[in-house]
Amino acid sequence: QVQLVESGGGSVQSGGSLRLSCSASGYTDNSVCMAWFRQVTGKGREGVATIAIDGSTTYADSVKGRFTISQDNAKKTLYLQMNRLTPEDTASYYCAAYTSGLPYIDRFCPSRTYHYWGLGTQVTVSS
Repeated sequence: QVQLVESGGGSVQSGGSLRLSCSASGYTDNSVCMAWFRQVTGKGREGVATIAIDGSTTYADSVKGRFTISQDNAKKTLYLQMNRLTPEDTASYYCAAYTSGLPYIDRFCPSRTYHYWGLGTQVTVSS
């Protein structure tokens, strides 16, 4: 079992920045992919960024060059640095973990069905 708790959301003006954090606990050793998703009420969930255990990352086109995903393995914390925010970034943001029986470098993190989810943190960007 993996427990995930997001923090760092809030309200910011367009052009501003926020850093989201996701604290993981439980059996995290085999979390081969970690990811951030977001969802606007009434719309589908959108993958934002992923990171594999070797640090390789992927990003949605809508956030490339503005968002950075990173992780601190010692602290078991996942981050999402969000810069140059726009009102279109307004959403609930969720972190998620994809686990495997053994750790390995997964090259397909964006397409995985994630096993564990946090409860989300709201980000609101005003114009």
